[in-house]
Amino acid sequence: MLKLSKNQVGTNIKQEDHKSFKIIGDAPGQRVGRVLLVFFIVSVGVMFLPWTQNIRANGFLTALSPDKRPQSLHSIIGGRIEHWYVKEGDFVHKGDTILHISEVKEAYFDTLLISRTFNQVNAKREALESYKQKVTALENQILSLDRTRENKLAQAANYLLQAKLKVQTDSMEIDAARTRLTVATDQFERAKSLFAQGLQPLNEFEARNMRFQEAQARMVAAENNLLTSRNMVLNAEMELMTLENEYQEKLAKSRSDLFSSLTMQYEAEGDLNKLQNMLSNYRFRGDLYWILAPQDGYITKATKTGIGEMIKEGEEIVTIMPGDIEIAVEMYIRPIDLPLIRPGNTVRFLFDGWPAVVFSGWPQLSFGTFGGKVVVIDNFANEKGMYRMLVVPDPNDIPWPEALRVGSGAQGIALLRNVPMWYELWRQLNGFPPDYYTQK
Repeated sequence: MLKLSKNQVGTNIKQEDHKSFKIIGDAPGQRVGRVLLVFFIVSVGVMFLPWTQNIRANGFLTALSPDKRPQSLHSIIGGRIEHWYVKEGDFVHKGDTILHISEVKEAYFDTLLISRTFNQVNAKREALESYKQKVTALENQILSLDRTRENKLAQAANYLLQAKLKVQTDSMEIDAARTRLTVATDQFERAKSLFAQGLQPLNEFEARNMRFQEAQARMVAAENNLLTSRNMVLNAEMELMTLENEYQEKLAKSRSDLFSSLTMQYEAEGDLNKLQNMLSNYRFRGDLYWILAPQDGYITKATKTGIGEMIKEGEEIVTIMPGDIEIAVEMYIRPIDLPLIRPGNTVRFLFDGWPAVVFSGWPQLSFGTFGGKVVVIDNFANEKGMYRMLVVPDPNDIPWPEALRVGSGAQGIALLRNVPMWYELWRQLNGFPPDYYTQK
């Protein structure tokens, strides 16, 4: 059997004539060789099959629009729970009352707080109107004083001008009187000399003497008139200055009263604005006693329960899940995979609770997966060094299950370039990243 003997008899035996040789002729070793040959041929053929490069990432279901994601409803003010109008699982519409709270701060305990504040606002508004009227009256008074001042000063200026003209007239009169006195003096001296020589009668001498004395009297009268006129000028100037100072003082006092009234008016306006602000805050706070639904959705979780429980300012009360949402998957990819993903890339999903048979390299042979399209990729990494992207249902693929809920897990397979299988094995063995993929 082992053919160790030098004397071989196999050449003298015809194996086809013996049944035993026919039974054992197809040895197991030959069958294994054939199987290996077939396996090798099949393996070589498989190496040339197409393979879809992909990136795997885990994620969870969320809403594409931020205002459609689960949100917590908080109380703007502190209070005490008085009554619940909903229970968990109820669907509420925007504006529906969820619960009612009562006041807990003593500053707002007064049941007539709004009406009394409203009365204060009206009183302050009346006071403000009085200040405005007083300001108007003082402005009119200042205008009247200013007009009166102008008239008085114009009158005094005319009087001064008249006095100055009177001085000019009296100056001219004294010049004429001085001329007449000179002439009368010369005539009197000649008459006196002629009377002393006896050449002129006494009556003519006396007449010349009388005219000389009259000229002297006129000269004195003219000098007195000039002094009087000059005194009138001084008095007119003093009167003008007195009037100016008097009206300046009156105007200064009126302007001071005006500024004081304006100050009180502005203070009243400030107080009125404060009171109006307080009144608006009181009314708005009264509306905050009723916690309303901000949008349509389901009541999913109440963090505060019971009646009489205290709620702090800004504390979470209940969680609302919007009803009509556009669902998406929030996935996180590594920085090394970020350059390979573009908006519009295709992603296959395995959702929690939905069985699937997956061949990641042959998505066309997979069963139970759902298609999606990348719509958003963040430009910054989170605290774990991962980049977030949002994927929505592919409109050209089968619809996602209606029973999916926000928060459910999802495993995504981002599909990249189609390459031969030998190339993908070579890439994996060398640790190279997938090829860059350009979306057409």
